[in-house]
Amino acid sequence: MQGSRWVGEVGLEKLATCLEIRHTVFIIGQDVPFDLEVDGLDHECIHLLAIANEKPVGTARLRHKHGRVAKVERVAVLDSHRGQGWGEDLMQAVHRSAHERRWTHLMLNAQEEVIGFYERLGYVGEGSLFMEANIPHLTMSLKLKD
Repeated sequence: MQGSRWVGEVGLEKLATCLEIRHTVFIIGQDVPFDLEVDGLDHECIHLLAIANEKPVGTARLRHKHGRVAKVERVAVLDSHRGQGWGEDLMQAVHRSAHERRWTHLMLNAQEEVIGFYERLGYVGEGSLFMEANIPHLTMSLKLKD
């Protein structure tokens, strides 16, 4: 039985919940330095939360860059819920949020191990791998359909 499942935008009143997931996944799980993870930009971002059976299990944020371009950031799913479609659900919600704002291009920096995940969603790699927080990343982009 799958249980209840919800993914969508949340207000800043849920920021602490999003930060807790990010802390678990990035700071504890991947040894990302605190000052890189908590970058001071959260108050200008759209936050999304994934909830399974009333418990937060994943998060992402979307930050407007310029014009119709936005950047997907901090996509994180707790270990206990990986491989269950939560990442894809989060990204679908990100795409809906961007579309509602008439943003037409999304970009992100994908960790090397999840490049294939983003490729399956239609993202295309640009340039070469680079290091961010001691983790190889690739810049990727997607043009949203109208």
